[in-house]
Amino acid sequence: MIIRKLFKFENAHIVRNCSTQRCSENIHGHSYKVEVLLESNYLDHGQMVYDFGLMKRTIKELIEAFDHSITLWSGDDPAYIEAMKRHSARWVLLPVSPSAEQFSRVIYLMVERILSCTGMINGERNVRLHSIIVHETETGYAQGFREDAYSELMGKICLEEIVFSAQVQSEWHQKGLWQKLLNEETLLNPKSI
Repeated sequence: MIIRKLFKFENAHIVRNCSTQRCSENIHGHSYKVEVLLESNYLDHGQMVYDFGLMKRTIKELIEAFDHSITLWSGDDPAYIEAMKRHSARWVLLPVSPSAEQFSRVIYLMVERILSCTGMINGERNVRLHSIIVHETETGYAQGFREDAYSELMGKICLEEIVFSAQVQSEWHQKGLWQKLLNEETLLNPKSI
């Protein structure tokens, strides 16, 4: 069975080297919608694949890290990156350009790491990430699967190369959340929320 949870965020970026000059040469924003699709052959004690309320914790926090932020590509002009960091307290630095396609791959890897680090305590079993869909506009989206997230043909993504600004990190419910995920520390789900 597959379940889907929808998240939203507002974000600014530049997608260098794309065909559209408006997108490749100008900072612009989108109202993103992100669909997280989880699957399992089992149901938990509440007869659910995975409680939607649990998805409103760490998964939501990391996706919302992009909200009212500027997403930067580490391969962009260093002067531009530094200027954006100087003028915006909320930013995320990625090792790939922030296209919808790359957002789907990055968010896939982030959610996959969250799931692998989560201590399930309500009978959840074999919960896997099916895919991530990133709607950049009302008419255009990218859907990323595991093989896409790990495809070196699309550009290697190392989670350790993703950097969140201090302001973004200060809003998380757990201090040092990203570092805990990078260290693959167990994050126990609460008994109730």
